[in-house]
Amino acid sequence: MKLLKYHIKTAAVLITLGLAFMACQSSSSKTNSESTVDYTTKASMYEAEDSILVGKHTRKQLEQTPYKEWFETNYKEYEIDKEVVSELEPLLDGVSVKVFMGTWCDDSQYHVPAFFKIMDQAGYKYTDFELYSMTEDKVTPQDFEQGLNITQVPTFIIYKDGKEVNRIVEYPLSSIEKDLLDIMQEKGYKNPYAL
Repeated sequence: MKLLKYHIKTAAVLITLGLAFMACQSSSSKTNSESTVDYTTKASMYEAEDSILVGKHTRKQLEQTPYKEWFETNYKEYEIDKEVVSELEPLLDGVSVKVFMGTWCDDSQYHVPAFFKIMDQAGYKYTDFELYSMTEDKVTPQDFEQGLNITQVPTFIIYKDGKEVNRIVEYPLSSIEKDLLDIMQEKGYKNPYAL
């Protein structure tokens, strides 16, 4: 009888270990397949958030539930400095932009819709524009941030002729439109983390 109980316990332990090993394998293969997807949602570590965007995505995805509420509200409520935007408009020709944000991040939820409103008002064409959402650890599964030194979100990187001109990091010093104008007029703009 003791021998039978011993074999049953041993078999149970081996089965449990086997299942745990298989679970780890399927989890890692899932991660590999997710890394080829440009747009994913993941559970957030913040209890109030249902899901977060992770990877390369479009503005349209921010205009859908569950992000729509904060995107539309902050887009509508942001008051543009029209004089600054009119000065900015002719300087945006040939400018490309990469935006790194977090749908879980309050600064991103406020500044990214404001940025879109400013660029819309300035007539920006978005022909060379990329939008990335990051995890709370400020990474993307596809490593879109590699070599770009993204330490805070949102980060707006401005390029001209394929070279980085400057960036707005986490929050503007004056306003997004004023900071963009200072960047485009090469007035020695330094973001809060470059001071």
